[in-house]
Amino acid sequence: MAYEKLFKSGRIGGVRIKNRTVMPAMGVSLADPTGEANEHIIRYYEDRAKGGVGLIITEITRVDEVEGIGTPNQLGATDSRHVPHLERLAERVHKYGTKILVQLQHPGRENKSSMIGGRQIVAPSPVMCKVTKEMPREMTTEECSALVKNFIKGAVICQKAGMDGIELHAAHGYLLNEFLSPYTNKRTDRYGGSFDNRIRILEEIITGIRYMCGPRFLISVRISADEFVEGGLKLEDTIKIARTLESFGIDCINVSSGIYESATTIIEPSSYPQGWKKHLASAIKKNVKIPVIATNNIKDPEVAEALLEEGVCDYIALGRAHLADPEWANKAKEGRGDEINKCIGCLYCFTALSDGGHIKCAVNPKCGREVDYSCVEKTGNGRKVAIIGGGPAGMVSALTLKERGFEPVIFEKADSLGGQLNIATKPIMKEKLQAYLDSLVCRIKKNNIEVRLNTEGTVDAVKALDPTAVFVATGGTPIVPRLPGVDGANVITAEEYLMGKKEVKGDVVVIGGGVTGMETAETIATRGENKVTLVEMTKDIGRGLYRSVIADFTIRFGKLGVNVMTRQQFMSADEESVVVMNTVTRQMTKIPAGTVVLALGVRSNDVSAQFEENFDNVIVLGDANFPGRIAEATTDALGRASTL
Repeated sequence: MAYEKLFKSGRIGGVRIKNRTVMPAMGVSLADPTGEANEHIIRYYEDRAKGGVGLIITEITRVDEVEGIGTPNQLGATDSRHVPHLERLAERVHKYGTKILVQLQHPGRENKSSMIGGRQIVAPSPVMCKVTKEMPREMTTEECSALVKNFIKGAVICQKAGMDGIELHAAHGYLLNEFLSPYTNKRTDRYGGSFDNRIRILEEIITGIRYMCGPRFLISVRISADEFVEGGLKLEDTIKIARTLESFGIDCINVSSGIYESATTIIEPSSYPQGWKKHLASAIKKNVKIPVIATNNIKDPEVAEALLEEGVCDYIALGRAHLADPEWANKAKEGRGDEINKCIGCLYCFTALSDGGHIKCAVNPKCGREVDYSCVEKTGNGRKVAIIGGGPAGMVSALTLKERGFEPVIFEKADSLGGQLNIATKPIMKEKLQAYLDSLVCRIKKNNIEVRLNTEGTVDAVKALDPTAVFVATGGTPIVPRLPGVDGANVITAEEYLMGKKEVKGDVVVIGGGVTGMETAETIATRGENKVTLVEMTKDIGRGLYRSVIADFTIRFGKLGVNVMTRQQFMSADEESVVVMNTVTRQMTKIPAGTVVLALGVRSNDVSAQFEENFDNVIVLGDANFPGRIAEATTDALGRASTL
């Protein structure tokens, strides 16, 4: 068996866990607004259980219906009406031998009044979160005591529903974390001040749950081992917290890090390497005797196995890895690690949630739509489908069609599959995207899908197949505006630079502050040979990206000396400079430029007209239909291929 330590069974408390893989809590917003677990969220977790994960910890689950609502469609454990639906969730997970905990949470100061009917948010002390930027009111001592009862009640509800236990969310700057931390707890009553007072609320909750639920009902506590803010909890503080929590009788510690104000340490962008914070879990593990679960930004089973070998933790938390591939555990166990659909660290999942939607994944368009795609209609009967273009849209549609019994044939004019991904993997720190591309190509090969490389998908070539449909997934071509000087020798596209077709010299001005422009600017600046200026017409760079990704870029730009100019419209170029215009003041500025790099996105390379003249069923996908990112391409491909 591959990865012996990863797939060795273990015990948390009196409960046997079939392997060392854990899907930790991540908000999904798939439940009913009333908090009941509906078929959407049940199927979401069931698919991960079916995929082989040993332990699932549900999304944040509210214990307070007045001031504790964190998302519009989160699970609830506040009333007996929640029991039957949680029970169904537990049963559907248990039938695969997977155990499940419900994570009980209160958002505290990291919330918005709009989530709780306009009421002021609450916290241990009136300390404003610099991200949510709403001043909380200080909870009274009586409210603290009532909160304890709400958490205990939530645990009792979960036990009645047949859950294996609960996890108390005392990390990431949420309410229980706020009580623990001197950064947010300035109280002078029995719940503030000294260490014993700050941890008292957790002591009372844990003691109450043990009394009401007994010794076999699991209690996990998630902590931020380092808050990564000045005046906040540091590792030496949380070691003491972990040892004290162990003395209260909990069964395991789930080690994470950060609060909203240091959010890149909670949900790491793609630039963070796997295992970057393993020292946190390792230190906690050395100081407690109970099992330690740890998040370490893990994508690959090899890295997970190495952390277990090293003794960093007892269980590996695999969050976004399970969004990208529900079968992560089974594929790893069966030695099919090369087939794992890899998370690329783009944080599209969190962008979708912050926009008010449900959980989504850029590389797994079924994520959050498990019910919609639960039934595969195998009606292909071996019929041929021509796919013009081997980018992400072409490959996802081919895999979907193959699963349905069609025989897709991919025509790709280049010498390799990947399309725009072959360009997107060229900037620095894009190893995760390369791994995703590699896994796509691997699955194409293992599914015996016919690929014709170095072959133009012409009408005549497609006619020879006599296909039942033609999927046009020809991507896009870089936008080059018709402006003075853009035809100069010193004006190139980001694609030309990244693919090594053209070099840069002198001061470099990158036009376009989207993801391609930012990655290109950083790649050039990292060489240390050129002064780099990034120009963006709107007020912010990285439009559409999650705030942690933008913050991460901004920090790195500062270290590299990249000059970022926003609200500047590109007007013209010559051999030595670029002219931009402020979109507010209309003032013109000349920027020295030995090289101008255009990163203005792509326009559709739609060649569908010629196929529509010759075939009855022509479907246009991805950038060929409408320029977008990977998420739009994969979602479009899955949907159209599923309904053919």
